[in-house]
Amino acid sequence: MTFNDLNLSPAILKALSKENYTAPTPIQEQSIPAVLAGRDLLGCAQTGTGKTAAFSLPIIQLLSEQKTIPNTGRRIRSLILTPTRELAIQIADNIKAYSQYTDIRCSAIVGGVSQKVQERALNQGADIIIATPGRLIDLINQKRIDLQHVQILVLDEADRMLDMGFIHDVKRIIAKMPSKRQTLFFSATMPPEISKMIKSILVNPVKVEITPVSSTVDRIEQSIYLLENGKKQALLNDLLQDKTIASALVFTRTKRGADRVTRDLTKAGITAQAIHGNKSQNDRQHALRNFKNGATRVLVATDIAARGIDVDELSHVFNFNLPEIPETYVHRIGRTGRAGNSGIAISFCEVEELSNLKDIEKLIGKNIREIKEHPYPMRNKPVAKVAVATNAKPKASKPANARPAASQSTYAKPAAAKSDGSKAKPARKPKSEWFAKRS
Repeated sequence: MTFNDLNLSPAILKALSKENYTAPTPIQEQSIPAVLAGRDLLGCAQTGTGKTAAFSLPIIQLLSEQKTIPNTGRRIRSLILTPTRELAIQIADNIKAYSQYTDIRCSAIVGGVSQKVQERALNQGADIIIATPGRLIDLINQKRIDLQHVQILVLDEADRMLDMGFIHDVKRIIAKMPSKRQTLFFSATMPPEISKMIKSILVNPVKVEITPVSSTVDRIEQSIYLLENGKKQALLNDLLQDKTIASALVFTRTKRGADRVTRDLTKAGITAQAIHGNKSQNDRQHALRNFKNGATRVLVATDIAARGIDVDELSHVFNFNLPEIPETYVHRIGRTGRAGNSGIAISFCEVEELSNLKDIEKLIGKNIREIKEHPYPMRNKPVAKVAVATNAKPKASKPANARPAASQSTYAKPAAAKSDGSKAKPARKPKSEWFAKRS
């Protein structure tokens, strides 16, 4: 199938050709016709499956086909909500590319940058707004954004918005829009809170499920190093001495950890920059641009900040810390192996992370290949305990405050008489009886 088979307009097809899009991905094949038909959509797909084009292309076409009302100006007719600034900016860039031969305008509304710049963009008019919930709520409260004319709502990465605590903000935003609208809902996982929300905002949706979250892309080569505590940085420095690793995305658990890893890589002569929530939006965008154009070889990121990082030529993903949520591992390694390319995912694991590794392998349904030949092996790897079966019944445990039984008295009973008639040596008496007369 080609994009010509999806009934897209010549202007959109021309833009796709310029952007070197050849054939639609499975989620695009199934989603675009449904959205063009005006149906609500429930998409379950992980990163790298082509979700952005799946909802952007039909939205551009539907809005382009509408006749503009004279003297009304540009109204916001479509809202796309995303959890992170990077993802919002990435989607805005893609929509600008897809709509370059149409009259559609879009604008990104995100925190971390000057609000005045965004106000000017809104004053000039925008058909499509791509926004993070926090900044959008601020502008709504300031009465600078009107959502009364929104016809198409897109919730992208809904599970991540739940993790980040945005669900209540999302509900407040939805309440500001017309109840009669088309809603497109995308999420990699479906926790109970998300399922409940789906029932309340979607009307008879078309369901599209591509690449379940428990499966990983076959093109990605996965391996793991079991390490002695405190040796992750040394191993990472050693592995990145390999010049064939053109670009690498390193995931850490914390923002402080990302800064520390970046510092140590720089000391080792490896160009690296960190991207996380404590960085300003300008710093994050600068680091992302340097990574995409090759000026920075290694980008160190936390999970939240990594949403929206889309680099087709990314060769390696390193899990400096194993995630506690198994699904996060799938999202992380999905950053490589995109656009038909192969990829390599390398993970580091210390003793306290072995339980995380077990959960990940259970989710993906296979064991990750362990690389044993390295200078920092895990020495005290715990061995699974094997229960020994016996026929003896276990003794019932007694409460800690139980009194001793009569047979376990502090003082032993007097010994019985011996068989030859002689008296046995009496048991030791308490001091109070030392001078008592014997009867």
